[in-house]
Amino acid sequence: MLDHLGIQVRDVPASAAFYDAVLATLGARRLMEFGDVLGYGGDKPDFWLSPTTTTGAAHEAHIAFTAPDRAAVRAFHDAAVAVGAEVLHAPRVWPEYHPTYFGAFVRDPDGNNVEAVCHAPE
Repeated sequence: MLDHLGIQVRDVPASAAFYDAVLATLGARRLMEFGDVLGYGGDKPDFWLSPTTTTGAAHEAHIAFTAPDRAAVRAFHDAAVAVGAEVLHAPRVWPEYHPTYFGAFVRDPDGNNVEAVCHAPE
């Protein structure tokens, strides 16, 4: 059901050093870097670190759910809009991730970034 998970951290270099070490023991490694956003995994990044951008004890989470096809991503987006969710990114291809990455991003009622993603071509 989950495609990948992102968490926010206060000190990216310190967290990167920790995750570089501990995830290597599990067969994962740092696969992508977009500035201070880091993606870890085995064959694809499925765990992400990014700097904290919120205040207080709770931090925004990014949760991505696997969709069986692009129609399901569009349906996810439409259902979110229907219940009043803020749209972060409407459904589209994200070639910077890979050529067939198709995703939509919305905010849940608590402000988390929730995504539906399909990796299959059209």
